[in-house]
Amino acid sequence: MGIGFSLFAVVILACVALAGVGAARFHYLFGVVIPYISGGIFILGFIWRVVKWAASPVPFHITTTCGQQKSLPWIKWSRFENPADTLGVVVRMALEVFLFRSLFRNMKSELKDQKLAYGSAKWLWLAGLTFHYAFLTVLVRHSRFFTEPIPFFVKWIEELDGLFAIAVPTVYMTDVALVLAVTYLFLRRVVIPQLRYISLPADYFPLFLILGIAITGIITRHFSKVDLLGVKNLAMGLFTFKPVVPDGIGLAFFVHLFLVCVLVAYFPFSKLMHMGGIFLSPTRNMTGDSRRKRHVNPWNYPVKVHTYEEYENEFRDKMIQAGLPVEKRE
Repeated sequence: MGIGFSLFAVVILACVALAGVGAARFHYLFGVVIPYISGGIFILGFIWRVVKWAASPVPFHITTTCGQQKSLPWIKWSRFENPADTLGVVVRMALEVFLFRSLFRNMKSELKDQKLAYGSAKWLWLAGLTFHYAFLTVLVRHSRFFTEPIPFFVKWIEELDGLFAIAVPTVYMTDVALVLAVTYLFLRRVVIPQLRYISLPADYFPLFLILGIAITGIITRHFSKVDLLGVKNLAMGLFTFKPVVPDGIGLAFFVHLFLVCVLVAYFPFSKLMHMGGIFLSPTRNMTGDSRRKRHVNPWNYPVKVHTYEEYENEFRDKMIQAGLPVEKRE
């Protein structure tokens, strides 16, 4: 159900773009109005989600990690899994953001000879890492349409990405990697029964949407006639708030642009917001020093404390009669 609904939704969105751009009077709507609306939704939605998470009360440090906290000198300390200082937190966060460290340590479990066995599961980590870095590279490459002159590092990345110079125009390695990675992430949810059971339309829709963006981008570059100079004029006009829609850009480009706008507007309200949420995760951005430092909840309700000395003074006679040890006999 989730697969069919998500695929149908993406196909309908592509058809809407095809039908809308087919009428010349709607070029301004799909080329200017919708990109501005989606950009506004993304910015406001992103800020709203981050502020909402940041406002969640975290009164004291309880970091749920599997590493040994720093304590006695003779107990081995897991410095980056359970850091006790800011430097350790920065390193742990960097490992998570740039290398997906927790996903790399992911394990799979299965029954072998009626015994539960655990093994390495690195394909998910590799596919996730490939997808994110390929997507990032594609975004950096596309910055050539929004800048003049084009930054030098964008040209370097393009040359490196098209190193093998396959076909004309050059087939970029990241385009192929992006499609393969998204396809793997989709097939993984379909083939593995446990994942298929818990998967929802919210899991499939972004995959189909990103795959649709990648495919329409490839079509735009290799199979459809697109006026790249017109695309750059459109992009520069959008960023300088002087929008203009040149004639003859090409139908495939507007379909590609519309799907991108849908993804941008959908981003803050989806699981894709882990891009911002990772930095607000208590298990990643907090030090593990609860054994060395007392953290008191500032919202604790004030209660009257009954110390042991007061307790013994009140019940000393009864404790002595019951044979219980006391610190003072009188």
